[in-house]
Order: sequence, then C-alpha cells, then structure tokens
Amino acid sequence: MVACMANREDQETNRKSGFAYAAAVSLFASVVVFCGIGWALDRWLGTSPWLLVGGLVLGSIMGFIEFVRLSSKTY
Repeated sequence: MVACMANREDQETNRKSGFAYAAAVSLFASVVVFCGIGWALDRWLGTSPWLLVGGLVLGSIMGFIEFVRLSSKTY
C-alpha cells in the first residue's frame, strides 16, 4: 500500500516537472523562432534591425502566453 502511494506521488511529480520543462522550452523556442524570422526578413528587406526587434517582442509575448498556459496545468 505504501509503495503504491509513493508511486502515485512520483508520477504526479514527474507530470508536474514535465509541464514545467515544456513551458520553459516553449518560451525559449518561441523567442528564438521569432527572432530568426525577424532577422531573415531584415536581411531580405534591408530593414535592419527593426524586424529583428519586432520578432523579439512578438516571440517574447507569445512565449510568455504559452508559458503561463502550460504553467497553469502544473498545479
């Protein structure tokens, strides 16, 4: 009985840490992807650094939204 209880607690801990890891990775990935898109558009359109900055801002906003959405599933 005690082993079963400990196993459930371990599963819950693993589930929560998985959501936390996914939230952190999605925040990082969205900033990197949007910065990359902004950088590529800047090179193509010759508008340096404005689209890179816009990509950074947009990536940060989208990343934090996803971070909060995934973090709310943790508890």
